[in-house]
Amino acid sequence: MSAPQFDPASYDAQLEEKKQRLISLLAPFNAPAPDVFDSPREHYRLRAEFRLWREGNERFYAMFAAGDKRTPILIEDFPIASQRINDLMPRVKAAWQANEALNFKLFQAEFLTTLAGDALITLCYHRPLDEHWQNAAQQLANELGVSLIGRSRGQRLVIGRDHVIEELEVNGRSFSYRQPEGAFTQPNGRVNQKMLNWAFDALGERQDDLLELYCGNGNFTLPLATRVRKVLATEISKSSVNAALANLADNQVDNVTLVRLSAEELTEALNEVRPFRRLAGIDLKSYDFGTVFVDPPRAGMDPDTCELTRRFERILYISCNPQTLADNIEQLSDTHRIERCAVFDQFPYTHHMESGVLLVRK
Repeated sequence: MSAPQFDPASYDAQLEEKKQRLISLLAPFNAPAPDVFDSPREHYRLRAEFRLWREGNERFYAMFAAGDKRTPILIEDFPIASQRINDLMPRVKAAWQANEALNFKLFQAEFLTTLAGDALITLCYHRPLDEHWQNAAQQLANELGVSLIGRSRGQRLVIGRDHVIEELEVNGRSFSYRQPEGAFTQPNGRVNQKMLNWAFDALGERQDDLLELYCGNGNFTLPLATRVRKVLATEISKSSVNAALANLADNQVDNVTLVRLSAEELTEALNEVRPFRRLAGIDLKSYDFGTVFVDPPRAGMDPDTCELTRRFERILYISCNPQTLADNIEQLSDTHRIERCAVFDQFPYTHHMESGVLLVRK
Protein backbone atom coordinates (compact mmCIF):
# COMPACT_ATOMS: atom_id res chain seq x y z
CA MET A 1 0.00 0.00 0.00
CA SER A 2 1.37 3.44 -0.94
CA ALA A 3 1.55 6.22 1.59
CA PRO A 4 -1.10 8.97 1.08
CA GLN A 5 -0.42 12.69 1.26
CA PHE A 6 -2.54 13.49 4.30
CA ASP A 7 -2.97 17.26 4.61
CA PRO A 8 -6.33 18.46 5.97
CA ALA A 9 -5.33 22.10 5.44
CA SER A 10 -5.28 21.49 1.68
CA TYR A 11 -8.60 19.64 1.57
CA ASP A 12 -10.85 22.42 0.25
CA ALA A 13 -8.37 23.33 -2.49
CA GLN A 14 -7.96 19.73 -3.69
CA LEU A 15 -11.73 19.23 -3.77
CA GLU A 16 -12.13 22.42 -5.82
CA GLU A 17 -9.47 21.13 -8.23
CA LYS A 18 -11.45 17.91 -8.71
CA LYS A 19 -14.63 19.87 -9.31
CA GLN A 20 -12.92 22.02 -11.94
CA ARG A 21 -11.42 18.93 -13.59
CA LEU A 22 -14.86 17.38 -13.99
CA ILE A 23 -16.30 20.67 -15.28
CA SER A 24 -13.53 20.84 -17.87
CA LEU A 25 -14.02 17.22 -19.00
CA LEU A 26 -17.79 17.64 -19.34
CA ALA A 27 -17.72 21.15 -20.84
CA PRO A 28 -17.93 19.86 -24.47
CA PHE A 29 -21.29 18.29 -23.58
CA ASN A 30 -22.87 21.43 -22.05
CA ALA A 31 -23.12 19.81 -18.63
CA PRO A 32 -24.79 21.70 -15.80
CA ALA A 33 -22.77 22.69 -12.74
CA PRO A 34 -21.98 19.57 -10.70
CA ASP A 35 -23.26 18.84 -7.24
CA VAL A 36 -20.25 18.45 -4.94
CA PHE A 37 -20.18 15.96 -2.07
CA ASP A 38 -17.24 16.26 0.28
CA SER A 39 -15.61 13.71 2.55
CA PRO A 40 -14.76 13.75 6.23
CA ARG A 41 -11.25 15.19 6.47
CA GLU A 42 -9.96 12.22 8.49
CA HIS A 43 -11.01 8.73 9.60
CA TYR A 44 -12.99 8.23 6.39
CA ARG A 45 -11.45 5.06 4.98
CA LEU A 46 -13.14 1.85 6.14
CA ARG A 47 -10.50 -0.58 4.94
CA ALA A 48 -6.71 -0.65 5.00
CA GLU A 49 -3.94 -3.15 4.41
CA PHE A 50 -0.36 -2.97 5.64
CA ARG A 51 2.77 -4.91 4.88
CA LEU A 52 4.72 -5.71 8.02
CA TRP A 53 8.36 -4.69 8.33
CA ARG A 54 10.72 -6.35 10.76
CA GLU A 55 13.43 -4.44 12.60
CA GLY A 56 15.23 -6.39 15.30
CA ASN A 57 12.67 -8.43 17.19
CA GLU A 58 9.72 -6.18 16.35
CA ARG A 59 7.33 -6.02 13.40
CA PHE A 60 5.85 -2.68 12.33
CA TYR A 61 2.98 -1.69 10.09
CA ALA A 62 4.53 -0.29 6.94
CA MET A 63 3.69 1.48 3.71
CA PHE A 64 5.87 2.56 0.83
CA ALA A 65 6.17 5.59 -1.42
CA ALA A 66 5.09 4.96 -5.01
CA GLY A 67 7.85 3.19 -6.91
CA ASP A 68 9.92 2.42 -3.81
CA LYS A 69 9.42 -1.02 -2.25
CA ARG A 70 12.63 -0.97 -0.23
CA THR A 71 12.23 2.05 2.03
CA PRO A 72 9.39 1.45 4.48
CA ILE A 73 7.36 4.19 6.10
CA LEU A 74 6.66 2.76 9.54
CA ILE A 75 3.13 3.41 10.76
CA GLU A 76 1.90 3.74 14.34
CA ASP A 77 -1.49 5.23 13.45
CA PHE A 78 -3.30 5.95 10.20
CA PRO A 79 -5.47 9.10 10.32
CA ILE A 80 -7.23 8.51 7.01
CA ALA A 81 -8.52 5.15 8.27
CA SER A 82 -11.61 4.75 10.41
CA GLN A 83 -11.31 5.33 14.14
CA ARG A 84 -12.09 1.64 14.59
CA ILE A 85 -9.02 0.67 12.55
CA ASN A 86 -6.85 3.09 14.52
CA ASP A 87 -8.13 1.63 17.78
CA LEU A 88 -7.43 -1.93 16.62
CA MET A 89 -3.95 -1.40 15.14
CA PRO A 90 -1.95 -1.14 18.40
CA ARG A 91 -3.90 -3.95 20.05
CA VAL A 92 -3.26 -6.33 17.14
CA LYS A 93 0.42 -5.35 17.11
CA ALA A 94 0.71 -5.99 20.86
CA ALA A 95 -0.91 -9.39 20.36
CA TRP A 96 1.52 -10.59 17.69
CA GLN A 97 4.46 -9.21 19.66
CA ALA A 98 3.36 -11.22 22.72
CA ASN A 99 2.47 -14.47 20.95
CA GLU A 100 4.83 -16.42 18.69
CA ALA A 101 1.94 -18.37 17.13
CA LEU A 102 0.52 -15.08 15.80
CA ASN A 103 3.91 -13.54 15.00
CA PHE A 104 5.83 -16.30 13.19
CA LYS A 105 6.16 -15.51 9.46
CA LEU A 106 3.36 -12.92 9.56
CA PHE A 107 3.81 -10.52 6.62
CA GLN A 108 0.55 -8.60 6.12
CA ALA A 109 -2.41 -7.33 8.14
CA GLU A 110 -5.71 -6.16 6.59
CA PHE A 111 -8.58 -4.36 8.29
CA LEU A 112 -12.19 -4.09 7.08
CA THR A 113 -14.61 -1.99 9.13
CA THR A 114 -18.04 -0.38 8.75
CA LEU A 115 -19.82 2.77 9.81
CA ALA A 116 -21.96 0.45 11.94
CA GLY A 117 -18.87 -0.53 13.96
CA ASP A 118 -18.27 -4.06 12.67
CA ALA A 119 -14.68 -5.18 12.04
CA LEU A 120 -12.82 -8.03 10.32
CA ILE A 121 -9.05 -8.55 10.48
CA THR A 122 -7.09 -10.71 8.05
CA LEU A 123 -3.57 -11.88 8.95
CA CYS A 124 -1.42 -13.30 6.13
CA TYR A 125 1.45 -15.74 6.62
CA HIS A 126 4.31 -17.41 4.80
CA ARG A 127 3.64 -20.71 6.59
CA PRO A 128 0.85 -23.23 7.23
CA LEU A 129 -1.48 -22.31 10.09
CA ASP A 130 -1.93 -24.90 12.82
CA GLU A 131 -3.94 -25.49 16.00
CA HIS A 132 -1.66 -23.20 18.01
CA TRP A 133 -2.42 -20.35 15.63
CA GLN A 134 -6.16 -21.07 15.76
CA ASN A 135 -6.22 -21.02 19.56
CA ALA A 136 -4.29 -17.75 19.73
CA ALA A 137 -6.39 -16.18 16.98
CA GLN A 138 -9.64 -17.23 18.67
CA GLN A 139 -8.50 -15.61 21.92
CA LEU A 140 -7.52 -12.42 20.07
CA ALA A 141 -10.84 -12.25 18.19
CA ASN A 142 -12.73 -12.63 21.47
CA GLU A 143 -10.67 -9.93 23.17
CA LEU A 144 -11.13 -7.44 20.32
CA GLY A 145 -14.76 -8.29 19.51
CA VAL A 146 -13.95 -8.88 15.83
CA SER A 147 -13.95 -11.62 13.24
CA LEU A 148 -10.53 -12.81 12.16
CA ILE A 149 -9.22 -14.67 9.09
CA GLY A 150 -5.86 -16.35 8.74
CA ARG A 151 -4.45 -16.77 5.24
CA SER A 152 -1.51 -18.75 3.94
CA ARG A 153 -0.88 -20.58 0.69
CA GLY A 154 -3.86 -22.90 0.21
CA GLN A 155 -5.39 -22.00 3.59
CA ARG A 156 -8.15 -19.67 4.74
CA LEU A 157 -9.20 -20.13 8.36
CA VAL A 158 -12.21 -18.09 9.49
CA ILE A 159 -12.90 -17.22 13.12
CA GLY A 160 -16.32 -15.66 13.40
CA ARG A 161 -17.69 -14.39 10.07
CA ASP A 162 -15.96 -13.92 6.73
CA HIS A 163 -17.80 -10.64 6.19
CA VAL A 164 -18.78 -7.45 8.01
CA ILE A 165 -22.25 -5.95 8.25
CA GLU A 166 -22.77 -2.35 7.16
CA GLU A 167 -25.83 -0.17 7.69
CA LEU A 168 -26.44 2.70 5.24
CA GLU A 169 -29.36 5.10 5.24
CA VAL A 170 -30.98 6.18 1.98
CA ASN A 171 -33.97 8.53 1.98
CA GLY A 172 -34.73 7.70 5.60
CA ARG A 173 -34.57 3.90 5.18
CA SER A 174 -31.74 1.80 6.59
CA PHE A 175 -30.25 -0.91 4.37
CA SER A 176 -28.08 -3.75 5.66
CA TYR A 177 -25.11 -4.95 3.61
CA ARG A 178 -22.91 -8.01 3.97
CA GLN A 179 -19.43 -7.03 2.80
CA PRO A 180 -17.20 -10.10 2.27
CA GLU A 181 -13.48 -10.20 2.94
CA GLY A 182 -11.58 -9.80 -0.31
CA ALA A 183 -14.55 -8.48 -2.32
CA PHE A 184 -14.84 -4.91 -3.55
CA THR A 185 -16.64 -2.44 -1.30
CA GLN A 186 -16.72 1.33 -1.40
CA PRO A 187 -13.88 2.44 0.92
CA ASN A 188 -15.37 5.75 2.06
CA GLY A 189 -18.63 4.93 3.84
CA ARG A 190 -19.85 8.50 4.38
CA VAL A 191 -19.34 9.44 0.75
CA ASN A 192 -20.84 6.15 -0.39
CA GLN A 193 -23.99 7.03 1.52
CA LYS A 194 -24.07 10.40 -0.26
CA MET A 195 -23.64 8.64 -3.63
CA LEU A 196 -26.54 6.31 -2.88
CA ASN A 197 -28.82 9.19 -1.95
CA TRP A 198 -27.82 11.18 -5.07
CA ALA A 199 -28.47 8.18 -7.34
CA PHE A 200 -31.78 7.48 -5.58
CA ASP A 201 -32.89 11.07 -6.18
CA ALA A 202 -31.59 11.17 -9.77
CA LEU A 203 -33.45 7.98 -10.68
CA GLY A 204 -36.73 9.29 -9.26
CA GLU A 205 -39.94 7.35 -8.76
CA ARG A 206 -40.50 5.21 -11.87
CA GLN A 207 -43.26 2.98 -13.19
CA ASP A 208 -40.94 1.03 -15.50
CA ASP A 209 -37.92 -1.25 -15.03
CA LEU A 210 -34.21 -0.80 -14.35
CA LEU A 211 -31.28 -2.62 -15.92
CA GLU A 212 -28.16 -2.54 -13.72
CA LEU A 213 -24.72 -3.53 -15.01
CA TYR A 214 -21.76 -4.23 -12.67
CA CYS A 215 -23.98 -4.47 -9.57
CA GLY A 216 -21.28 -5.77 -7.18
CA ASN A 217 -22.68 -6.69 -3.77
CA GLY A 218 -25.88 -4.76 -4.46
CA ASN A 219 -24.62 -1.45 -3.08
CA PHE A 220 -26.86 0.59 -5.40
CA THR A 221 -29.28 -2.21 -6.23
CA LEU A 222 -31.04 -2.24 -2.86
CA PRO A 223 -32.18 1.42 -2.72
CA LEU A 224 -32.73 1.80 -6.47
CA ALA A 225 -34.98 -1.26 -6.55
CA THR A 226 -37.45 0.59 -4.33
CA ARG A 227 -37.89 3.24 -7.06
CA VAL A 228 -38.86 0.97 -9.98
CA ARG A 229 -41.22 -1.86 -10.90
CA LYS A 230 -38.46 -4.47 -11.16
CA VAL A 231 -34.70 -4.76 -11.75
CA LEU A 232 -32.52 -7.02 -13.86
CA ALA A 233 -28.99 -6.82 -12.40
CA THR A 234 -25.75 -8.39 -13.62
CA GLU A 235 -22.40 -9.11 -11.98
CA ILE A 236 -19.57 -11.45 -12.98
CA SER A 237 -17.79 -11.95 -9.62
CA LYS A 238 -19.14 -15.04 -7.84
CA SER A 239 -18.39 -13.68 -4.34
CA SER A 240 -20.13 -10.40 -5.16
CA VAL A 241 -23.15 -12.25 -6.61
CA ASN A 242 -23.44 -14.34 -3.44
CA ALA A 243 -23.20 -11.22 -1.26
CA ALA A 244 -25.78 -9.40 -3.39
CA LEU A 245 -28.23 -12.30 -3.15
CA ALA A 246 -27.81 -12.38 0.63
CA ASN A 247 -28.27 -8.60 0.83
CA LEU A 248 -31.46 -8.74 -1.23
CA ALA A 249 -32.85 -11.43 1.07
CA ASP A 250 -31.74 -9.68 4.27
CA ASN A 251 -33.48 -6.47 3.19
CA GLN A 252 -36.56 -8.22 1.81
CA VAL A 253 -36.07 -6.68 -1.63
CA ASP A 254 -37.97 -9.08 -3.89
CA ASN A 255 -38.23 -7.33 -7.26
CA VAL A 256 -34.65 -7.97 -8.41
CA THR A 257 -33.46 -10.76 -10.72
CA LEU A 258 -29.69 -11.18 -10.52
CA VAL A 259 -27.71 -13.05 -13.18
CA ARG A 260 -23.98 -13.83 -13.20
CA LEU A 261 -23.04 -12.38 -16.55
CA SER A 262 -20.55 -9.76 -17.61
CA ALA A 263 -21.87 -6.57 -19.16
CA GLU A 264 -20.48 -7.76 -22.50
CA GLU A 265 -22.34 -11.08 -22.22
CA LEU A 266 -25.60 -9.37 -21.35
CA THR A 267 -25.12 -7.12 -24.36
CA GLU A 268 -24.89 -10.23 -26.54
CA ALA A 269 -28.01 -11.69 -24.91
CA LEU A 270 -30.08 -8.52 -25.38
CA ASN A 271 -28.89 -8.28 -28.99
CA GLU A 272 -29.84 -11.96 -29.43
CA VAL A 273 -26.30 -12.79 -30.58
CA ARG A 274 -26.31 -15.99 -28.53
CA PRO A 275 -28.27 -17.57 -25.66
CA PHE A 276 -26.93 -18.10 -22.14
CA ARG A 277 -27.91 -20.96 -19.85
CA ARG A 278 -27.68 -18.56 -16.89
CA LEU A 279 -30.62 -16.65 -18.42
CA ALA A 280 -32.78 -19.77 -18.65
CA GLY A 281 -36.27 -18.99 -17.36
CA ILE A 282 -35.77 -15.21 -17.64
CA ASP A 283 -37.97 -13.54 -20.24
CA LEU A 284 -35.94 -10.52 -21.30
CA LYS A 285 -38.81 -9.30 -23.47
CA SER A 286 -41.03 -8.96 -20.38
CA TYR A 287 -38.98 -6.04 -19.10
CA ASP A 288 -39.93 -2.44 -19.84
CA PHE A 289 -36.55 -0.84 -19.26
CA GLY A 290 -36.63 2.92 -18.85
CA THR A 291 -33.23 3.41 -17.21
CA VAL A 292 -29.89 1.63 -17.26
CA PHE A 293 -27.59 2.06 -14.26
CA VAL A 294 -23.87 1.47 -14.74
CA ASP A 295 -20.94 1.59 -12.30
CA PRO A 296 -18.12 0.17 -14.45
CA PRO A 297 -14.46 -0.45 -13.58
CA ARG A 298 -11.83 2.22 -14.26
CA ALA A 299 -11.65 1.27 -17.94
CA GLY A 300 -15.26 2.42 -18.37
CA MET A 301 -17.74 0.72 -20.66
CA ASP A 302 -16.44 -1.10 -23.72
CA PRO A 303 -17.81 0.26 -27.04
CA ASP A 304 -20.45 -2.46 -27.44
CA THR A 305 -21.81 -1.99 -23.91
CA CYS A 306 -21.81 1.75 -24.47
CA GLU A 307 -23.87 1.20 -27.61
CA LEU A 308 -26.24 -0.99 -25.61
CA THR A 309 -26.92 1.84 -23.16
CA ARG A 310 -27.80 4.13 -26.06
CA ARG A 311 -31.13 2.34 -26.52
CA PHE A 312 -32.33 3.47 -23.07
CA GLU A 313 -34.18 6.69 -22.40
CA ARG A 314 -32.07 7.39 -19.33
CA ILE A 315 -28.51 6.37 -18.38
CA LEU A 316 -27.47 6.75 -14.74
CA TYR A 317 -23.69 6.43 -14.64
CA ILE A 318 -21.37 6.31 -11.61
CA SER A 319 -17.69 6.50 -12.57
CA CYS A 320 -14.38 6.03 -10.75
CA ASN A 321 -12.47 7.48 -13.72
CA PRO A 322 -13.64 10.83 -15.11
CA GLN A 323 -11.59 10.43 -18.30
CA THR A 324 -13.26 7.17 -19.35
CA LEU A 325 -16.59 8.68 -18.29
CA ALA A 326 -15.99 11.56 -20.71
CA ASP A 327 -14.93 9.10 -23.42
CA ASN A 328 -18.18 7.14 -22.99
CA ILE A 329 -20.26 10.32 -23.00
CA GLU A 330 -18.56 11.35 -26.24
CA GLN A 331 -19.79 8.12 -27.81
CA LEU A 332 -23.33 8.81 -26.54
CA SER A 333 -23.47 12.57 -27.06
CA ASP A 334 -25.32 12.47 -30.36
CA THR A 335 -28.35 10.84 -28.71
CA HIS A 336 -28.14 11.83 -25.02
CA ARG A 337 -27.51 14.98 -23.02
CA ILE A 338 -26.30 15.43 -19.44
CA GLU A 339 -29.17 16.45 -17.17
CA ARG A 340 -27.35 16.13 -13.83
CA CYS A 341 -23.80 15.53 -12.67
CA ALA A 342 -21.92 15.26 -9.39
CA VAL A 343 -18.48 14.90 -7.79
CA PHE A 344 -18.12 12.49 -4.87
CA ASP A 345 -14.81 12.80 -3.02
CA GLN A 346 -14.28 9.12 -2.22
CA PHE A 347 -10.49 9.47 -2.17
CA PRO A 348 -9.31 12.68 -0.44
CA TYR A 349 -5.66 13.72 -0.82
CA THR A 350 -5.31 11.73 -4.05
CA HIS A 351 -5.99 12.57 -7.70
CA HIS A 352 -8.71 9.89 -7.83
CA MET A 353 -12.31 11.03 -7.95
CA GLU A 354 -15.76 9.50 -8.22
CA SER A 355 -18.39 11.20 -10.34
CA GLY A 356 -21.93 10.66 -11.50
CA VAL A 357 -24.06 11.75 -14.43
CA LEU A 358 -27.66 11.33 -15.48
CA LEU A 359 -27.98 11.21 -19.26
CA VAL A 360 -31.38 11.56 -20.92
CA ARG A 361 -32.36 11.10 -24.53
CA LYS A 362 -32.42 14.33 -26.53
